Amino acid sequence: MIEIRREYQAEKITDEVQALIAVVLPILKGLLYAQKNEAIDDAGGYENIKLRQLPRIYREGSGDVGICFEYAVHDAILTEFQPVISRIDHALSKFCKIKHGDVKSLLFGAEKSGSIQLIKSIKDNLTNESRLLSGSKGQPVRLKKHIDAVAAAFRYRTLRAALPNSINGLWKADLFLGRTLPDQWVGTTVKINANELEHASGLRLGIVPTKQGKSDKVYLHETKNLVICPLPYDESFMEIFYSGWQIVKQFLTADAKVPREVFLPRPADRQVCRFLEQRRDFPVLEVIEALRPLAQKELIHTQPENVDVHVENGIITSTETIVAPFSHITDI
Repeated sequence: MIEIRREYQAEKITDEVQALIAVVLPILKGLLYAQKNEAIDDAGGYENIKLRQLPRIYREGSGDVGICFEYAVHDAILTEFQPVISRIDHALSKFCKIKHGDVKSLLFGAEKSGSIQLIKSIKDNLTNESRLLSGSKGQPVRLKKHIDAVAAAFRYRTLRAALPNSINGLWKADLFLGRTLPDQWVGTTVKINANELEHASGLRLGIVPTKQGKSDKVYLHETKNLVICPLPYDESFMEIFYSGWQIVKQFLTADAKVPREVFLPRPADRQVCRFLEQRRDFPVLEVIEALRPLAQKELIHTQPENVDVHVENGIITSTETIVAPFSHITDI
């Protein structure tokens, strides 16, 4: 017997506007928290910065799209955006051996502004028995016990040698992904440029866009000891992410107003900007909260089915048609 997981589109990715809102919100949050603390303090703190103020304090950096990609992936997991979370679930179950329970994401990224709040949030969501599975031999370390030292190691190179050998590269993590039921987690690196993906002790999972012309299959990279989880492009997460990135950039360039049509010719893109412009006098974090109910969450549902099959000379036969688009077949 085999199990077939048939993925079918539950709702059209149109609702285009809703799907775009779903990625625009974490992009806005990523850009807000990427700004220097001094600029944030001068503008009244994160909670008080109005949307119309964001273009004035925003200073473009080469790593902006990467930071926003991290926030978008994190948010997609929290909101159970199926094209992303189904792959993470598969990577955790098959390769990391973390099974049973919902997938959870904790945003880390020690280089980010506001990292003190991020570390506090992580500690609040861990227990004293939370274990980090690094893919190396030996007893997994207790993550909560080491989280402060890991964060400090990002800023102070001399402190890295004091970390256990199995996690002395964990300061490079962007997320901790896992499940609360077994209370097991993996250090995760998120790279918008797959060529920048690198191994470090303590990292177990790597999330990248699918390379053009390459398979988007989740696999174990033997030399890097990383489980690579490529996110799909066409009519899926990466396409929506880059559309959302374009919307936010054009919106900020237009001083938090709807850009001229030549800059955003697609009606759906301009509609998202209208929602934002209507709220430009409100704090950014409140705007994100207010638009959250409009964001589309589940685009794809997965339906498991058990099918009796017969294998002869390498050929699978069944009374049912089991080969279909978007079907994933696994042994039971």
